[in-house]
Amino acid sequence: MKKYFSLVLFAHSIFALPFAMIGFFLGVTTTDSPFMWQKLVLVLLCMVFARNSAMAFNRYLDRNIDAKNPRTKMRDIPSGKVSAKEALIFVIINCILFVVATFFINPLCFYLSPIALFVVLFYSYTKRFTALCHLVLGLGLSLAPIGAYIAVTGHFALVPVLYSFAVLFWVSGFDIIYALQDEDFDRGEKLHSIPSALGIKNALNVSVILHIFSAACVIAPIFLMPDAFSWVYYLGVLFFCFALIYQHLLVKPTDISKVNKAFATTNGMASVVFALCYLIDTFLRTR
Repeated sequence: MKKYFSLVLFAHSIFALPFAMIGFFLGVTTTDSPFMWQKLVLVLLCMVFARNSAMAFNRYLDRNIDAKNPRTKMRDIPSGKVSAKEALIFVIINCILFVVATFFINPLCFYLSPIALFVVLFYSYTKRFTALCHLVLGLGLSLAPIGAYIAVTGHFALVPVLYSFAVLFWVSGFDIIYALQDEDFDRGEKLHSIPSALGIKNALNVSVILHIFSAACVIAPIFLMPDAFSWVYYLGVLFFCFALIYQHLLVKPTDISKVNKAFATTNGMASVVFALCYLIDTFLRTR
């Protein structure tokens, strides 16, 4: 289990999982849908299975590329900790478990499950033909809040879609920052990314624009549901926006040495604190 957790970087689930909880409890508190522990557990399992599938498939598909890159050559498959066959079997098992879990949630989730899997798996191919690969990654993680909302309610709604767009722009923006580390390698291997296509300075400018859009998407629900939030949610929005700004202060065109701090630590805290503020706000209003 330890080597598979290393393969899929289980800790990275912290990016989308808090937003899934927002989508779940948004469905419970703004509709007539009841809270059910069984459904919450199934949503959490879906998040784990989807993340496992996507991450392990990325490692499987990129194993030869990772072996060439000094930054990634010690990853599990190139270093021999996990074989390519074992990784592929792990992907297949998690895909099956994901679909089975959606079957026990509701029919709409079950019918949409192949589409969700296609999106999260397709990302791994995109760096081979488009610099927009970062947006595809963002799209995959953005399914978390709207998927959790559908799990509760069985239908779509505007506000959870806004949270999905917030995740899409947020993840795309910080993935561009993360990709700065491989600008020269990607260009040399004819792999596509915003940094390899536009250079570090322009790539950071694109990331800033995407993060502005993300901030707008977490602010917009305040105007769509003016009576649904209190100062606790506003505090969460401020922290989330501060985290977006902070990572751009850490990473500059002339110094990308703090990319990992901006990528993992800052963004992990942003999602967790924002979700906690949302959930606390919801509890205070509905108790």
